[in-house]
Amino acid sequence: MSAPLLQHEVEIEIPFHDCDPAGIVWHGNYARYFEVARCALLETLNYNYDHMAESGYAWPLIDFQARFVRPLRFKQKVRVRARIVEWEYRLKIDYLMTDSVSGERLTKGFTTQVAVDIANGEMNLASPEILLKKLGVGQ
Repeated sequence: MSAPLLQHEVEIEIPFHDCDPAGIVWHGNYARYFEVARCALLETLNYNYDHMAESGYAWPLIDFQARFVRPLRFKQKVRVRARIVEWEYRLKIDYLMTDSVSGERLTKGFTTQVAVDIANGEMNLASPEILLKKLGVGQ
C-alpha cells in the first residue's frame, strides 16, 4: 500500500513564557509545538480529537521522541511540519521544525498513538476503519 501524502505545516512564533532565563525554549514545550501541528493536520482530515471521541475512540500518546538539533529562542518564527507515516496498527506522526527565515533544521521527532475503544477501554490491535476512511486508504 502506498502512503498518502498526509502532512501539514504551521508557523509558531516563540513566546517569552516558553523560554528559560537564557531566552531558550524549555524542552517540555516542544511537545506542545508538536501537538499544535498534529491537531492542525488532524483537522485537515476532519478527524481531530473531538471527531475521534465522537467516533468512539480515544487516541492516547504511547511514545514521544524529540531530537534537538538547534535551540529555539524567544521571538523566533519556526515552521512545524507534521506528517503521518504509519496508520495501519497505530498512528505515527513525524515532525520537523525549521526556522521560518533560513529554513535551518532545528528539531525533529515523532509521536505514536493507539486507538482505544472508549466503551470498554480496550486498545485496538489495528487502526479502526474510521481512521482508514479519513486517510483515504479504507476499504
